[in-house]
Amino acid sequence: MREITRPPTARCVMSMYISFLLSEPKSPSCCHLAEIVGISHDSANRFLLREQFTPQDLFKQAELQLDLKGGVVSVDDSVLDKPYSQHMALVGYFWSGKHHCSVKGINLITLYYTDKYGHNLPINYRIYDRAEGKTKNDYFMDMLTESMTWGVDPAFVTGDSWYSSENNLKTIRNNGFGFCFALKSNRLVSIKKGEFVHIQSLEIPEEGIEVWLRDFGRVKVFLTLLKDEQRYYAVHLPDENSLTGFNRADFCEIHDKHWKIEQYHRAIKQVCHVEHFQVRTETAIRNHIFASILGYVQLQKMCISELISNCYELQRELFNTVVADSIAKLMPEIKNINPQFMHSVNA
Repeated sequence: MREITRPPTARCVMSMYISFLLSEPKSPSCCHLAEIVGISHDSANRFLLREQFTPQDLFKQAELQLDLKGGVVSVDDSVLDKPYSQHMALVGYFWSGKHHCSVKGINLITLYYTDKYGHNLPINYRIYDRAEGKTKNDYFMDMLTESMTWGVDPAFVTGDSWYSSENNLKTIRNNGFGFCFALKSNRLVSIKKGEFVHIQSLEIPEEGIEVWLRDFGRVKVFLTLLKDEQRYYAVHLPDENSLTGFNRADFCEIHDKHWKIEQYHRAIKQVCHVEHFQVRTETAIRNHIFASILGYVQLQKMCISELISNCYELQRELFNTVVADSIAKLMPEIKNINPQFMHSVNA
């Protein structure tokens, strides 16, 4: 974790960079930042090159707003599209749920926490680096173990089918957590002892069905429909005898909390500019991504404090006055347009 040893003298600091990301609607480059705030381009560039922020720095900011016991930890990844990048660190080809194919970009894997009061923030993350020789499942287990050492004690862990491997599910169970994970349609389950079938062949009632998941054990399976696509979810509870009483409403509550991570991915791309940077080196890219995620944390803090109603309000309200002033200024200049473009008398 980064430690401050003396007062900073740099012209560009984290608070300035985050404020720029949250305010700039289109072009968050070092050159544009320098032009707006009156510093040199090199000052902004040096900021991204000199820092060494870590996931624990993010957690230290997030934990202040969260109750770390009894919440829901969600894992998911998102591809930061970089289709035209050349000679850029950390870029590879990854499967994208948005494009439904492998695309060129940077893979960001996040642990997201929702506490029992509904407050939700990212608490850990990794950027996929092929040089480390790890899979996304390895990163998930690393982050979960690391977060536990930081004091995170969730009631549930959730994720999509990419992270529902046998080893992952057993590790979660061995730590005493419940889970709700999506399953591929060809996962083998059994209702009758010794007779395994693909989960997609089951008739699953609204309230779910208890089955034996091959190489794992007893779970309860629920079926959802999203964009005409059937999705299967397996639920495990630390006390397996409680599975019978776990109903559709309980499942929807956990699933809704998991969906917060999807909203987070959308917000960091649309509001925090996590995809928009014009640097190539690994250190600069990592620091930009960290600043974008930390910017999202600041927006969520404002939501918790009821200063804004959602993550999009700050930037939207920022430009209302500017747009209104521009309309008032331009209208007199174009009042002599041809009559056919004028408004109707009684409209």
